[in-house]
Amino acid sequence: MLKETLLQYDAQVQRCKTLFCQKNADYGSAWRILRLPSLTDQIKIKAQRIRNIQESEMGQSVDDGIDVELQGIFNYSVVALMQMYWQEDARMALTQDEVERSYEKAVGAMRSLLETKNHDYREAWRAMRLSSMVDIILMKLLRLKHLEDSPGEPLVSEGAASNYQDIGNYAALSLIRISENHVA
Repeated sequence: MLKETLLQYDAQVQRCKTLFCQKNADYGSAWRILRLPSLTDQIKIKAQRIRNIQESEMGQSVDDGIDVELQGIFNYSVVALMQMYWQEDARMALTQDEVERSYEKAVGAMRSLLETKNHDYREAWRAMRLSSMVDIILMKLLRLKHLEDSPGEPLVSEGAASNYQDIGNYAALSLIRISENHVA
């Protein structure tokens, strides 16, 4: 099953990358202005909207569905990792090629983490509800916010990069669940 998961993961990542590259072509690398706490907040807004949609009895007002928000969560997680890679480079304008290489580097790290965890957990995510995955994303965002607001390095906890990778991976896995129509 792991091989199928990786193929599905790669397909969802490609959808996210295509959207990101199109937006980067339209707007340039304006995302370079965002600090990590701003990215954490952007992801939180998207995850909170998904939760609100899931809990609302009145439906949603904005047409963008949960899948669009999950793509945004994935891409903002990638942007956070890219910002970490580019932190020593103050340039705001990056070439499309630089952006795509950086995107691939971030996704490669995320995919590698997914492979490792999925091997150990044996596809446990497939039995999870979409609402649980969103809750885990929100929990990891609270962890990130706490890390960002606390001075110094974490004592025993994983750092920001690992949390962004997990958030991105949960978004991609949620997109797989939606594509398989196993949503709850």
